[in-house]
Amino acid sequence: MHREFKSAIYEQLARIGKAVSSPRRLELLDLLRQAPRPVEELARESCQSVANTSHHLLELRSHGLVESEKNGQYVTYRIANEEVSGFFSSLRVLAESQLAEIGRITEKFFTDRDGIEPVNREALLDRVKNGSVIVLDVRPREEYDAGHLTGAISIPVPELKRRMKTLPRNREIVAYCRGPYCLMATEAVEFLQKKGYRATRVEFGVSEWREHGFPVEMTNREVRP
Repeated sequence: MHREFKSAIYEQLARIGKAVSSPRRLELLDLLRQAPRPVEELARESCQSVANTSHHLLELRSHGLVESEKNGQYVTYRIANEEVSGFFSSLRVLAESQLAEIGRITEKFFTDRDGIEPVNREALLDRVKNGSVIVLDVRPREEYDAGHLTGAISIPVPELKRRMKTLPRNREIVAYCRGPYCLMATEAVEFLQKKGYRATRVEFGVSEWREHGFPVEMTNREVRP
């Protein structure tokens, strides 16, 4: 009887491991932590075909990690709950602590980009509180609307060239995006530095800040399909 119980429980736990055994599905989960999205947008963001993206999303849904809703011709996916987001963060922290290759990959990438040094969250909060920095959210607007650091300005990377003149040159700019493996903030900082702005990136995304109890707010707008 005890053996049957344990076997049944561990079989269910293994379902989660199976669901996240694909790098593509992990990337989709990370995207959905930012905001709900239709399949077509997820396919574009993850550089996959719509068919392949749909297959991975169905696998995630069958194991209870994401939910879906059909609106007309669009099927929008979202993470099932904040526990899923927390699980992803814990998985990332565990992998970083146990797999030295992750550190080597990230260190090499950012070392090759002069001046793109992250600031820690405590330093950023101090600077925001005393008004000495501009906090720039460079993610797509839908993600900003779904949740952003309080006081952050939304200028998605594709709009940065057109709107950079709205940013003051006499204040430091701190850009953030989806988290430590997202490169949008790096791209934005590189561009701003070339244009003479004092800019740096913060390596935490909204999900990580929320999990650490820092202020996050939403824009009262409907997320578009």
